[in-house]
Amino acid sequence: MTFAWYGHLRHMSAKPWIIAALVSWGIAFFEYMLQVPANRIGHTSLTLGQLKILQEVIALSVFVPFAIIYMKEKLTLDYLWATLCIIAAAFFIFRRG
Repeated sequence: MTFAWYGHLRHMSAKPWIIAALVSWGIAFFEYMLQVPANRIGHTSLTLGQLKILQEVIALSVFVPFAIIYMKEKLTLDYLWATLCIIAAAFFIFRRG
């Protein structure tokens, strides 16, 4: 999903936004074909909140390397702070109590 949402910024910046949207939707379609069944399976043992936080953990784990390596963004402390917030969210949503 990261590439569908942000890859066009690097490769299609000169194209009209509608072209970028159509290409991105085409890429995203295949992820949704996996995500919907995965959520149904996951919801048999995880709560909705746990599924969402898990998705955010995965998204951040993919986004940071994508932003730094592929998009050539500078690594800043903001990525560390965001990661710590997601870790805290995961702790609270998965703790027993």
